[in-house]
Order: sequence, then C-alpha cells, then structure tokens
Amino acid sequence: MRLPRNISGEDLIKGLNRFGYHVTRQSGSHIRLTRVAKEKSNHITIPKHDPLRLGTLNNILRDVATHLKVDKTELIEKLFA
Repeated sequence: MRLPRNISGEDLIKGLNRFGYHVTRQSGSHIRLTRVAKEKSNHITIPKHDPLRLGTLNNILRDVATHLKVDKTELIEKLFA
C-alpha cells in the first residue's frame, strides 16, 4: 500500500491516539507522543506540518510499526482507512 500524500501532523496524531499514543510535550512545531507499555515506552516526535513529507511520514510509521510489532502496511490500513 502506498503512503497517503496529504496527511498532516495533526491527522497522524489523532490516528496514533487510537494505538495508545498520547501527547507528552510540544516544542515549537514539534509534538512528542509517548506510548507506555509493559515492556518499554516508545517516544516519537511529529512535526505539526501540513502535509508531512513522505520520508518523515515513512520513518514515523516504520518506528511505530516496529514498536507495535505489526507490518507497516497493516498499520497504514488501520490508521488511514
């Protein structure tokens, strides 16, 4: 599945809230999300840009998919379906 081309930072944050990520802080236009799990916590930083650059979006989704132990394609389908 191809990456969506028109995803903003705000849209991505809303989607990641469903997976247990919550805003922990903001510094300028960058927002820090944290997901706390039994094994370990995961921190990701999302720029509040509209739209996100494809490389940035790809790296964020790869990090989240690795932490959640799911395939990146499956994560994209669940986030943007």
